[in-house]
Amino acid sequence: MSAFDLTGRRALVTGGAQGLGEGMARALAAAGAHVVIGDVQTDAAHTVAESLGDGHGVVALDVTDDAGWATAITEATDRLGGLDVVVNNAGVEISGLMTEISAEDIRRQLDVNVLGTALGIKHALRVMRPGGAAGTGGAIINVASVAATIAFPGIGIYSATKSAIDRMTRVAAMEAGKLGYGVRVNCVYPGLVPTEMGAGLANDMAELGLFGSAEEAVEAVVDLTPSGRLGEVADIADAVTFLATDAARFVNGAGLPVDGGMGM
Repeated sequence: MSAFDLTGRRALVTGGAQGLGEGMARALAAAGAHVVIGDVQTDAAHTVAESLGDGHGVVALDVTDDAGWATAITEATDRLGGLDVVVNNAGVEISGLMTEISAEDIRRQLDVNVLGTALGIKHALRVMRPGGAAGTGGAIINVASVAATIAFPGIGIYSATKSAIDRMTRVAAMEAGKLGYGVRVNCVYPGLVPTEMGAGLANDMAELGLFGSAEEAVEAVVDLTPSGRLGEVADIADAVTFLATDAARFVNGAGLPVDGGMGM
């Protein structure tokens, strides 16, 4: 097996029915992994899984539901015959000025982004650690955001939730190491990618009066990015795949910026 080969590995990707998560599922499968997509959008998830070919599947998963996580992890492990990689990608972004954002919107982002990732880490560690249903160690990759490292207007709560993912990642890596679980835990910080969520963010910035138009908001992001462009789904998916492989065997408790330098 080469360092970038995932042949024989088994992976669960949350939020893999569209956007960045779909790209991650496709990249892991292209590297040879068998992938199960965990998502509330089961119809769309099945479409993606079927397009990946034989050996891939779907589990219904609301990442905010502890019992749902337990069931999904069990189903994914049984379906794949083990579990080596869990990608906690599912997330939501609700723009709003700090003076105007509602308690409901705050709770929604905390529930999906923070609680959802925490539960994903919990159940992934339980299944991968010695004595777990898989029990052979593995890799957990959490999806934070460049928003965790910069002060971009209009996304204060989203930024806070992504900062929380960074902290949870590092603590989980330390706990897993101290307890001999054999599980690496890392996260990535994606820059702005023109997925449905990314495009929605640009439109929100204009609606909030922070920029004259969505195009102006995008230009501001590009101006802050040394690489001089927005990210692409493949940029993020390839980084996640790297962290899942043996090429990253000594990368642990790290946050990998995949933002073209925007957050430096």
